[in-house]
Amino acid sequence: MELSGLDYGFIIIFFSIVLGIGIYVSKKSGKNSTEFFLSGRTMPWWLLGLSMVATTFSTDTPNLVTDIVRTTGVSGNWVWWCFLLTGMLTVFVYAKLWRKSNVNTDLEFYEMRYGGKPASFLRKFRSIYLGALFNIITMASVTLAAIKIGGIMLGLEPWETVVGAGLITVVFSALGGFKGVVYTDFLLFFVAMGGAVGAAYYLVNIPEVGGLEALMANENVSDKLNILPDFDNTEVLVTLFIIPIAVQWWSSWYPGAEPGGGGYIAQRMLAAKDENHAIGATFFFNIMHYALRPWPWILVALASLVVYPDIASIHEAFPNVAESKLGHDLAYSAMLTKLPSGLLGVVLASLIAAYMSTISTQLNWGSSYIVFDFYKLQINPNATEKQMVAVGRISTVALMVLSALLALTLQNAFEVFDLLVTFGAGTGLVFILRWFWWRINSWSEITAMFASGIISILLVKTSLGDYLFAAETGVFPEWANYPFVVVVTTAIWMLVTLLTPPESDKTLRTFYKKIQPGGPGWSKVIDKAATDNVEIVNKNEKWSVPSGISAMILGCILIYSIMFATGYWIYGKTMQAAILTSVALISGVLLSKVWARMKEHIL
Repeated sequence: MELSGLDYGFIIIFFSIVLGIGIYVSKKSGKNSTEFFLSGRTMPWWLLGLSMVATTFSTDTPNLVTDIVRTTGVSGNWVWWCFLLTGMLTVFVYAKLWRKSNVNTDLEFYEMRYGGKPASFLRKFRSIYLGALFNIITMASVTLAAIKIGGIMLGLEPWETVVGAGLITVVFSALGGFKGVVYTDFLLFFVAMGGAVGAAYYLVNIPEVGGLEALMANENVSDKLNILPDFDNTEVLVTLFIIPIAVQWWSSWYPGAEPGGGGYIAQRMLAAKDENHAIGATFFFNIMHYALRPWPWILVALASLVVYPDIASIHEAFPNVAESKLGHDLAYSAMLTKLPSGLLGVVLASLIAAYMSTISTQLNWGSSYIVFDFYKLQINPNATEKQMVAVGRISTVALMVLSALLALTLQNAFEVFDLLVTFGAGTGLVFILRWFWWRINSWSEITAMFASGIISILLVKTSLGDYLFAAETGVFPEWANYPFVVVVTTAIWMLVTLLTPPESDKTLRTFYKKIQPGGPGWSKVIDKAATDNVEIVNKNEKWSVPSGISAMILGCILIYSIMFATGYWIYGKTMQAAILTSVALISGVLLSKVWARMKEHIL
């Protein structure tokens, strides 16, 4: 595929602007560690919300969606659509708690909520476990998508893509810090969204596809359109819908959809001006992430089934692609090669934007863990602000290099998604309950983390998995793999919680007094403090969790209704689309009333 001068012009202009922003803010970002990682905690909701959306655009996301649609249909996306429930719970329950904590990273929370050596160990270990290990895996997945795009669209070797895209991104990230990331995310969002919509519109109307009506009627596509899975196929229904919506959303830690908030979502909440801005940012993110953004990718994925019905047809069209990189996720990049000059440049710039936004966020977030939760805690407690910024920049480069090397060994996007979801199975309930149940302690989280990882490894790397879940001879059906990890992990950490001593009264009272989580899960601590004449309850603050759960349910109805209505309008099913649009309007009105009452109790 040949790029025109116009295409190169779009890409060069885009790179110049991004690097210019990084250089422009570098001086202020390097002023101190709070500026470098949280931009002084002065960010407005709309800018943080756009940053969250831009970050989760990612080059691997359209590839992942394409892989899912081509193999299991549109309904297969419930494996990530289910995380909306997590997102809404974060918006209306956990966002204000995170902002009130005023910590520098979400890992600093551990030594606020827990005490002693176990809390210190947990914070240090997870700084490497999440900031390095999980972060590198996530970035490798994003870089793998960039490798496939570079190979299909530009004929680049994997190492050429890694060096070219990675070098510019790491320089920009190391210079600009969090402020540079958020400012450029504002630009990257519009470029990425425009590119995705433009590509979908053009590709649906190419002669091979024949327009929207012809696409919907095509025999390769017609059985892939259902938004809900086939209720007559028990295995498909359980795997694609029931497990995600009943278990997965609350039980698994996944980057960007952590139960109870966390990761780079928490980083943005902590950077907000106040609690209202933290809530507004996360709500806006969830609307854009689930309700509007998936459909351009889904349309391209459906169109790809007409042009490239199987992997063999992709390989035939692109024989130079290494067999180790072949997969259904390549179809998205393959379709983009059909774009005309000009639009091709915009779309390539949008993909570069998606890559840079995600990687720069992951780099800044991961290095914040390494600096605050490992370097300053373990290596140099007396580190100056200048030293901390320097370590932040060095760790940014190191994370980029390691993730690039790992990306060269991976094969497809869904492989990484499945690994991350399964590896964190069973840990989510701890992250949800630790705010509202006093009995949760350091050992609860340590146990959940190790139990989940060890069980997942045993099922994948030993014969235990075949013995328990083999298609023909297993003790349990194949779909029970994930629930098995969740149940066993949860049982283990709950048992350890009850067998180990609770946190000290001082630790629990200090945490409650600052955060004011409320609820019956803290009644024993509150009553004991009252007996000791220690006041830890702010009587001016009402427990907002019941209202928050009501808002969460209405928010889910609102966003799912918008998402499904959009799909049905596209499908030409006007009756279903009109009904769902009405449901969205009604739930939106009810949510605004609940939210108005909640705001009165946010101090």
